[in-house]
Amino acid sequence: MAHLLALDQGTTSSRAIVFDESLTPIGVGQRDLTQHYPRPGWVEHDPAEIWSTQTGTSAEAIADAGIEASSIAAVGITNQRETTIIWDRSTGEPIHNAIVWQDRRTAPHCDRLRAGGLEPLFQERTGLLLDAYFSGTKIAWLLDKVPGARARAERGELCFGTVDSWLAWKLTAGARHITDHSNASRTLLMNLRTLAWDDELLGILNIPRAILPEIVPSASLYADATTGPLKGAPIGAIAGDQQAATFGQACFRPGQAKNTYGTGCFLLVNTGPEPRASTNRLISTFGYSHADTRTYCLEGSVFVAGAIIQWLRDGLGIIRRADEIEHLAASVPDTGGVALVPALTGLGAPHWDPGARGTITGITRGTTAAHIARAALEGIAQSAADLVQAMDADLAAPITELRVDGGAAANDLLMQLQADTIGRPVVRAAVAETTALGAAALAGLASGLYTSTDQIASIWNAGRTFEPAIDDAGRAEARDRWADAVGRALSRDRVARG
Repeated sequence: MAHLLALDQGTTSSRAIVFDESLTPIGVGQRDLTQHYPRPGWVEHDPAEIWSTQTGTSAEAIADAGIEASSIAAVGITNQRETTIIWDRSTGEPIHNAIVWQDRRTAPHCDRLRAGGLEPLFQERTGLLLDAYFSGTKIAWLLDKVPGARARAERGELCFGTVDSWLAWKLTAGARHITDHSNASRTLLMNLRTLAWDDELLGILNIPRAILPEIVPSASLYADATTGPLKGAPIGAIAGDQQAATFGQACFRPGQAKNTYGTGCFLLVNTGPEPRASTNRLISTFGYSHADTRTYCLEGSVFVAGAIIQWLRDGLGIIRRADEIEHLAASVPDTGGVALVPALTGLGAPHWDPGARGTITGITRGTTAAHIARAALEGIAQSAADLVQAMDADLAAPITELRVDGGAAANDLLMQLQADTIGRPVVRAAVAETTALGAAALAGLASGLYTSTDQIASIWNAGRTFEPAIDDAGRAEARDRWADAVGRALSRDRVARG
């Protein structure tokens, strides 16, 4: 029997999962990834640790599955997106820690570009808004701040890559410097229609073309791994984590949507073979590609979802373990009028306000830890409901159901709250690891193990469906309370901009 292995390199951990031909996970390895916070608002990872944890988990997953590496038909890579690494082309040594997607150090650069009237150009070319979230200004910061980096980059001595590029480079001992369309679409540098690096945008950000990777399809046999426990296995797929999850959720038809609940919350809807511009401050992004097939998506990103539960545990200490929140929140019938906006690192779509701050409103003498816990879960659900509302306005027809995955999707109360806030069914996948599953399925498509997305869709299974349990009046009341709380969380600059 042939097997598929997914490298799932996330923000807080590295995982490797072995799947059989029915896309059932049969072996897993997981290791935590150290978070570095050199200053408030700055987040970094050690690229060497990313590599070592990913090779370690690969060996663990193969051993856990009880297979030989020679039975792996293809390897799929999926990764935390936008996280930026620059390394020496000859030695493979990083010039600095990776700057993580959550990092806000380049927000002033984005402000200057926006003040110069450049956001419409970037949005038209790339589908993205000017925000520190994306890779472009991170690259510029590294080239400007690391001594000698810009001169070395202009001489072609350095490589830039998001985490997928770094892993592909390491797996092939430097033979392939590549990224796929989905990851390239998150850099502020790729033209969403030509699928090539855009020279005008490179000039604006002062980034030498010589450091950029080759852009390749999401599913294709790129090369065999030449090092580590995967030596000899074909590398057959690369996709950013949210695009991989969309593929893993079998959202192959326009209008199908998925939401992933991890550190942040990411909602993508398939918009078909052409990019669709948003008029509601969502972003257009690339979905996945294989052979001549292109699929685009609309995306909304919430920067803090599961991270608010970690804050309740580590910051406030009202729970000891993350999984305790469901029981605590369910111990009260409602929030008692409390609303919690989880803007710990600003607000993402559709507000795009890096200056917003986390806010709790409606506290009284009767407020308890349980009310705050429930308000935190409602805050995650309401943040996602903002995205659904914006997508409904952008699309020709509203989303009919929401497929969900990610760690926090295991919380039944949160999923019920999500169905209540959006007023439509929420479908939890039978296989929770849809990001890794998507990378494996793409690799299977590249290797010929699967012949079409229809075959993959026939393998996908729903787990539990959550139906809305409140009426329209109750939903509207909760949405109004949420909108009031968000208004209080916005920065003065954002309020002034309207």
